Amino acid sequence: MPRRFTRQRSVWVIITILVLVEIISAFETSMVYAAVPTMIRDLHSDAGTVGWAVTAFLLVAAAAAAVCGRIGDMYGRERVLVVILAAAIVGSLISALGNSVGALVLGRAIQGVAGAILPLCVGLAREHLPKAKIPVAVAVISGAAIAAGAAATYIAGLMIDHASWHMIFIVAAVYAAVMLVLVVFVLPWRPPTGASQKIDYIGTLAFAPAIAAILLGINKISSWGFLDVKTLGLILGGIVVLLLWVRWELRVDDPIINVRILTDRHLALTMLATMTLAAGPFGIATMINSLILQYPSSLPFGVGLSPTDAGFLTFVAAMFGFVFTPVSGWIARMVGSRVSLLIGVVVFGIYCVVVLFAYHSTAGMFVAVVCASVAASFAYTALPNLVVESVAVENTSEVSGLNAVIRSGGQGIGTSIAGAVLSASAVAGVSSIGGLHGVVAIMLIGTVLTLILTLMIRRGSVYRSNAS
Repeated sequence: MPRRFTRQRSVWVIITILVLVEIISAFETSMVYAAVPTMIRDLHSDAGTVGWAVTAFLLVAAAAAAVCGRIGDMYGRERVLVVILAAAIVGSLISALGNSVGALVLGRAIQGVAGAILPLCVGLAREHLPKAKIPVAVAVISGAAIAAGAAATYIAGLMIDHASWHMIFIVAAVYAAVMLVLVVFVLPWRPPTGASQKIDYIGTLAFAPAIAAILLGINKISSWGFLDVKTLGLILGGIVVLLLWVRWELRVDDPIINVRILTDRHLALTMLATMTLAAGPFGIATMINSLILQYPSSLPFGVGLSPTDAGFLTFVAAMFGFVFTPVSGWIARMVGSRVSLLIGVVVFGIYCVVVLFAYHSTAGMFVAVVCASVAASFAYTALPNLVVESVAVENTSEVSGLNAVIRSGGQGIGTSIAGAVLSASAVAGVSSIGGLHGVVAIMLIGTVLTLILTLMIRRGSVYRSNAS
């Protein structure tokens, strides 16, 4: 165990470690998408069954983001991060060594706790770094998630082509082990601030299945249909449990998530903006970009690139976006994260317009994907900074985790609606140009709503101190 009270590290050593650790979460989130077709063939299964390797990870990640964030705030973020990295190693090895769909899904579910890494890293940045360095650090850490996610599918594709899908999980396990060593022996440790508080076991046990049920119902709308009894049962049942959970959290002395914090106007607007952005351009852009880039040019819309070429183009575009993450942080430090979010929203609007005219052009779609990446870099990095501006240090990971849950739910809603629009507008099984226009309209609506909410956030917000 490290000497947590005496070890000191430079600002950039701390930022580098946190960026490297966050890459695990982004990589494990995205890498399986490239491997699903190969897994279906090798495991002699079908898309619906193997798809649970993605779904299980996302459901656990959403619940873990808020719950583990709160536990980290209470008992030490470094301690919780060590447990999460250990779980990521175990989950990766189960997925790599198992040769069945059951083992794969189990391993991915365990890996899902990595969804809590970003909230913990944001909290650690705020805990260890000087106030002036926090906005840029949070922006770079969040931006690394975008770049790593874009790179993951391309890297995974290369490993699949030259080795096997098992190698993806071996690499993930080795990388997580290296990060575990860095956290234990290099990252500074601090004493926990809330060790005297009790864990809200009832709140923890109720929150996770409620969120999982809602997100699973949303995720399955495209395949089951919105009015299917299973879809409605999951969504409505999850909402009922969530409402009961809120009532419980308002009554307990040490809630797992302090829902009273959401009465703060600045934070409430940030959460609403997160939802509209995620359900609009942020959540839909990745899906629609992949479809346009890989659909044959003979269809109503499509460029006709191979999956590898489309992945490489997306990765290069993401690097353009990553370059702007420090700029977003610098703007947040100078004039507030509200301005960074406004820039991201405006660029998302430009992206929507470009897509309307570039759906048969490789060069045009490259410009569109670059716009989406730059917009995401500003918006995605502004949201964690807006959360940090709203809450005290001891609540940072908790509220950042809740923000991640809202973002995941919004993305699920957006992609489900977009998929339904494309399916409803299809002619002879082929998506129509009207369907593309409908999806772009949804993204524009989300963009406009986010713009309005962002303008409502007060100017000049600053980070709150421990005493806030």
